Amino acid sequence: MNRLNLVAAMVGAASFAPVLQAGVVDYVNPDIGSISHMLVPTLRTVQRPNAQFRFNAPERQYTEDRISAVGLHCPSHRGISYFLVQPSVCAENDVFKAWASTWDQEHARPYRYDIWLDTPGVVFALAPGEKTAIASFTFERKGRHSLVFGLRDAKNGSYAVDGRVLRGMDVHRGQHGLPANMYLYAEFDVAPSAVKVSGSKTAIFFGEAPETVRMRFGISYLSAEQAAVNLAAEIRDFDLESLAVAARRRWDSVLGQIEVEGGTRDERSVFYTALWRCYERMMNITESGRYRGYDGKIHASDGVDYYVDDWTWDTFRAAHPLMTILRPKAESAKLASYIRMADQNPEKWMPVFPGVSGDAHCMVNRHPAIMFLDAWRKGIRDYDARRAFERMDHTEETESLVPWHRGPLTELDRFYKEHGYYPALRPGEKETVNGVNTSWERRQTVSVTQGASYDAWALAEFGREIGVANETVAKYAKRAKDYANLWNPKTQFFHPKDSSGAFIEPFDYLVCGGFGARNYYTENNAWTYIWDVQHDIPGLIRLFGGAQAMSRKLDAMLNVNVGKRWEFCAQMPDGCTGLMGVFSMANEPSFHIPYLYNCTGEPWKTQKFVRKTIECWFRNDRMGMCGDEDGGGMSAYAVFSMMGFYPVTPGLPEYQWGSPVFSKVTIHLENGSDFVLSAPKASKDAKYIRSVTVDGAAANGTTVLKHADVARGARVDVEMSTRPDMSWGRK
Repeated sequence: MNRLNLVAAMVGAASFAPVLQAGVVDYVNPDIGSISHMLVPTLRTVQRPNAQFRFNAPERQYTEDRISAVGLHCPSHRGISYFLVQPSVCAENDVFKAWASTWDQEHARPYRYDIWLDTPGVVFALAPGEKTAIASFTFERKGRHSLVFGLRDAKNGSYAVDGRVLRGMDVHRGQHGLPANMYLYAEFDVAPSAVKVSGSKTAIFFGEAPETVRMRFGISYLSAEQAAVNLAAEIRDFDLESLAVAARRRWDSVLGQIEVEGGTRDERSVFYTALWRCYERMMNITESGRYRGYDGKIHASDGVDYYVDDWTWDTFRAAHPLMTILRPKAESAKLASYIRMADQNPEKWMPVFPGVSGDAHCMVNRHPAIMFLDAWRKGIRDYDARRAFERMDHTEETESLVPWHRGPLTELDRFYKEHGYYPALRPGEKETVNGVNTSWERRQTVSVTQGASYDAWALAEFGREIGVANETVAKYAKRAKDYANLWNPKTQFFHPKDSSGAFIEPFDYLVCGGFGARNYYTENNAWTYIWDVQHDIPGLIRLFGGAQAMSRKLDAMLNVNVGKRWEFCAQMPDGCTGLMGVFSMANEPSFHIPYLYNCTGEPWKTQKFVRKTIECWFRNDRMGMCGDEDGGGMSAYAVFSMMGFYPVTPGLPEYQWGSPVFSKVTIHLENGSDFVLSAPKASKDAKYIRSVTVDGAAANGTTVLKHADVARGARVDVEMSTRPDMSWGRK
């Protein structure tokens, strides 16, 4: 790392005392993506890596003009915040009137947040601990200063003030599961002069001259007493600056696990910002060796931390595989947490979108099996694998695959198990199956069938690895091929079928299936789901009739002209952002597609394609994120792709080569070794690989980088060029 260049780059940036040596954390730009392309913007999140306490900026999108409150804690990625506070300067009788403030001068960093609320004339600042934080409110105007605290659950929540201490309780309700009580224990450095209560709001009054009120607080999911314990264990003063320094050092240490050399400053900013976002979740909510489980009871952690807050549809593809490299011990604890969740919910089902209060059960399919298989094959095995398989097998055989529905098997599931595909409705045909969301999500039959095939493959492979009975392995191995039941050989698309086995006709592969194509696909059209067979790429090539035919289809995808088909944009908010032809960088099912040219004998096309995705859609500006970031889901694609390789098939202990952006990448592994990838000639134009050596041995006959080489700390040398070597990587 060139520290002199980094220091120079930081000149003029917002800072605070004491002045610290520049570090990689200073490349992080939380503003990237804060203005969205039709979808959800990135949030300016302040927390420590995988920590229980999480703060989000009070305005969700940078273009918003007003905020109605500052929420002190957010329990769910991209969700609402709790323990709301409104700083006010007004007469006592007016303190509970409707409040909104314009704002300016926001400075968000991973370790500190500052914003000026210009309506009351208050500067709000915050620095995070693990389960705690310090907030300050600097009142710049004379008047009756107050902090008005509000609740999300006015019926069940409460506040109580005792001298300088504020105790609070609010209730977080996920889509499924038990309500999760959250507790706040806070102390002020200034004694309140008065307290006033109106309904669910509590106003705490302070002085009238310009002043700063500091508040240190702890958060707990166990009890108010535990929140106080958390605070006492982490913070003993009101020094916000020192807490921010400690958080900054923590981030610098974690992000510094990957050192990059070369590239532009913007590229390093994009890279480290993406890496930073991969640590927002899962959240470690172990408190004093205990956690609250999905049965509502408090359990001992027995030395294994308990993690929640994950969206497996988004994170199994790249975010979890990234952590198998960087944090294998924590990844083991996360998988153990999934087993605990399954054991502790009433149905004993393996969760797919586990939150604090239970399984939100969003999106489609069940991908924990892929995560378990991927980790197992990479040597991460410190959990009860047999128990995990039993829970996943039970879930597959008793829980429905209907999208966004958590319930027992339906007739659709029984049809799938008998016929090997989810049946579709014809346009205008009325839905008759209980549990299908007819107003929004629909059946999503093609993507459900494909995803179920991948999950079945993972269960078969995982079961075989751990010695599950042959008949169970065979059951899932057969289902792993079900995706082929929807292949239309005439058009070379995966095409929905009705219950009689007939293709739905006529059919428009560009605009099909209503909003988000959800009658038949998930958030994307048929072009994206041609390629959703990550677990059996050789089988997909056979369906095409050979690698050349598959390559021609990839070429065609990049050259489809959406043109003036405005209905495409109206129906596909995910699919129409990040477009390159009809390929969409903006949604998770597309991530592996640029790497598929490796499998058709044209890796130089992958190298060009991957670089183009980074240059077009991952930029160091407010619109530099084209899709929903999803808590590391999209960011992990950028981290892998900028390093030069990507896990096309989670579940296989290998990565496909892309195009290294940096001249050198060093990963400091948990085992004490360093994995080094050296590509000294890499540049904007030198994007093509001419040769690869691993510890000095040529590896030119394959486009695969083995996980074992990464994990043991191999040295990989990559020769880059401005012109492709079309013979490289051909097997």
